[in-house]
This record gives sequence, C-alpha cells and structure tokens, in this order.
Amino acid sequence: MAFGTSTRTFWDGRWHDGDVAVMKAADHGIWQGSSVFDGARYFDGMCPDLDLHCARVNRSAEALMITPTCAPEDMAAIIREGLAAFGPGRAVYIRPMYWALHGSDLGIAPMAGATGFAISLEEVAMPDPGFATTVTRTRFRRPVLEDAVCNAKAGCLYPNNARMLVEAQGKGYGNALVADAMGNLAESATANVFLVKDGVVFTPIPNGTFLAGITRARHISNLRADGFEVRETVLTFEDAHAADEIFLSGNFAKVTAVKEFDGTMFASRPVTERARRLYWDWAASQG
Repeated sequence: MAFGTSTRTFWDGRWHDGDVAVMKAADHGIWQGSSVFDGARYFDGMCPDLDLHCARVNRSAEALMITPTCAPEDMAAIIREGLAAFGPGRAVYIRPMYWALHGSDLGIAPMAGATGFAISLEEVAMPDPGFATTVTRTRFRRPVLEDAVCNAKAGCLYPNNARMLVEAQGKGYGNALVADAMGNLAESATANVFLVKDGVVFTPIPNGTFLAGITRARHISNLRADGFEVRETVLTFEDAHAADEIFLSGNFAKVTAVKEFDGTMFASRPVTERARRLYWDWAASQG
C-alpha cells in the first residue's frame, strides 16, 4: 500500500501510472525476503545524490546475492524521465528496487541472473522544517554482519526497525535511539544520528552494524567545509544525554531535529538548523 499520492511505477521496461503489482506469489523476494531498495528524494526541482542512491541499490543487491540488471547511470536516466510527470513544485519519494525471482539450493539462495526490477515514484511532502521529534531507548539492537546483511538496504532488515518504532511509540515517543551489539549508540530506528556538544559535531563511527547513509556523508562534508569539527567516534547513550543538540539524518527528511531524549530536553538547535541550511544550499548548487 502506498503511503503517498500520485504514484508512478517503472516495470517491465516502461512507466505506468499508479501503484502497479510487480511481484508474483512464487517470487523468491516474497517468500524468502530477497529484496532490496534505495530511497532518493525530489523536492524544489532538485534530486540530490541520485547517482549515489542508484549505485547503492546495486551494491545492496549484490550483498543479497541478487544480480543487478540496470546500470546506475541508466537507472538515474529512467528516474528523471519518470519525474518529468510531477513538475518542480512537488515532492517525490524515489524507490528503485530489486528482488530475486527464483531460488536455487532448495529454493533458499537467490538464483543468479533471475532478477525483478522496478522503480516507485510516490508523491510525499517533505516534513515541515520546524518539526522536532522525541526519542527513547529500545531493547532491540542493530545486528552484526555475521547475523544479517547490514551492508545492504534490504527489506528483510526492516521488521527489526519496525518493532523499535512500535516500542518507542508505545512509550509516547516518536523514534528510538538504538544500540549496536556492544551497547554503544548506533543510530535511530529510521535514520543516522548526530550529537552536538560545545560546537563540535559527533556521529557514531561506522562499525558494520548500521548503514552509514549517503545523506549522513553529505552532512559531514558540508559541516566540515563550513568550519565545524566533525568526529566519527564511539558514542554512548550518556553522551546523548549530555549533548547540546541531537539531530537525525536520513534521505526522507534530510534533517530531523530532536527535542527530547528520555527526559533530556533540547530547546536550542543552532547547529541542527545550520546543517539543514547547508544541505539545501548544497543541493541548490548542484542544479
């Protein structure tokens, strides 16, 4: 089910209006969970880092032993063709995706070269820039590479994120801050996380338990170019309580301010707003 409006679907070599059925009941991607996707954004006539998102979905497919079938540059061209129907004043969530069609080895492993491919364009507004969320701890943790395909944006990872969110919402919070296998801060249930303390920006060092996002990397680059010190390091939940600001970084919203973490309030967020401004200025500079 779509969560936006005005959906368009690229499948079987052409664009279709609407949310088109693209999978069959016996597809490996349904009953064995071999599916990957990526997310990009179109807003204000801009589509930042589209090439990187297209390249990452191919890497994600390979991590799940799914054979990619569309070169990143071709995928980006198809997406831009599909976006032409929306116009520059609309915001669109872009999802290229692959899934395995058949299995080998008793049906468990994806069969090489048997791949489904589709792109979903879904009109979804950008969140209000004044919105700030609340976060809490969750008992659920990020897996490690030996347990799950943490190096891919894989559909099979998301039920774990879902139970993090449901637990947080059951406690009256909007999102969750999540531990890695060692009990250190990894990310939120939906996005990467940044802390600000005494003007220095901190973010958990990528340790293989979470996907270090494209938008996360863009914020690091933008902030450093603007003169901020940004440290990728091991962080604890005590560091989060001691921070002056917390913000989340993901493709869907780009920057989401945090106003509370388990009773610790964050009233002022100048660095968060600066990160937002820098991102929008950078995106506009790309054309």
